[in-house]
Amino acid sequence: MALPLRTSFKHLSRFIQKLNSPKRLLCAETCAENKDPPGGRRVFSGIQPTGVPHLGNYLGALENWVALQNEYPLVLYSIVDLHSITQPQDPAQLRSNILDMAASLLACGIDPERAILFQQSQVSEHAELSWILGCLTTMPRLRHLPQWKIKSKQKNEGSVGLFTYPVLQAADILLYKSTHVPVGEDQVQHLELALDIARSFNNRYGKTFPEPATLLSTTRKVKSLRDPTSKMSKSDPQTLATISITDSPDDIALKIRRAVTDFTSKVTYDPETRPGVSNLVMIHAAMAMISTEEAVLQARGMDTGEYKKLVTEAVVQRLTPIREEIERLRKDQAHLEGVLTQGTHKARELAAPVLREVRQRVGFS
Repeated sequence: MALPLRTSFKHLSRFIQKLNSPKRLLCAETCAENKDPPGGRRVFSGIQPTGVPHLGNYLGALENWVALQNEYPLVLYSIVDLHSITQPQDPAQLRSNILDMAASLLACGIDPERAILFQQSQVSEHAELSWILGCLTTMPRLRHLPQWKIKSKQKNEGSVGLFTYPVLQAADILLYKSTHVPVGEDQVQHLELALDIARSFNNRYGKTFPEPATLLSTTRKVKSLRDPTSKMSKSDPQTLATISITDSPDDIALKIRRAVTDFTSKVTYDPETRPGVSNLVMIHAAMAMISTEEAVLQARGMDTGEYKKLVTEAVVQRLTPIREEIERLRKDQAHLEGVLTQGTHKARELAAPVLREVRQRVGFS
């Protein structure tokens, strides 16, 4: 039985989806020569349960996820809790974060009637396929990937889980014979690994996996409000640097008011020489669903102080219904658990036959 969202919010979500143009997504047609799997094109993407998403997550990924529900016949979105434990986690906090992420995704417009939303660890086929694919992947190949290079240097070492993280990521994608994967630019190399692994498996055991194409968003990365040379991040120690999608209007106004700009009062869009002001223009344009040119035009005659009020208005207008829906959903834990359980059943129905095929090809059965 379907678990519907509140009717009024669903109408708002679908209105937003109509405004989101599919032209915001670019497809690198790396699999144009491959036949689609039975059932047509399939999209898979995952997000770690690190708490409520911030504005950069929303504009860089979630907004596009919502739009993809109308573009593809089968869409799967996973809360990838297996990936999250490559860093130490408090068990109680992790459980809470998983439900918070489910509430956030639903509030942003993910519809469990049109997309499969599920918790990765509840589909054991992910871990088993990851082991099989890991046996086709070399250590030198993994050492050159950004995830390992950056995080292992930060700690002078890293766990085996962190090292093999991209193999599990490949298993997430290939387990559903996905044809398209929406990713950020920083994840492109990891998708290339998934392509390499798919080719290696197909060459050794016979054609099994399609080679998924990359869906890149044309939305620029949202930058830190306190350091516009760095991307917005939940881990930023400066509390005024990051806008959470559950921030109150007052919090949003304060953070944007304190956003770093420069000593020129005129509003222009030049990311190279004016990163702070340009970050505000990009945020305004994305949240108001207009071009950066139109955003600059609307700022004509304003100094940056006045313009920040216009940016604040656009952000508050878009995030208020999302924040209110998250607050409502958080009070209904049974509903959130039910949505994830329903998604898990649907995901396993797709994953189980693929893993059976893999096991047969490898020789396990």
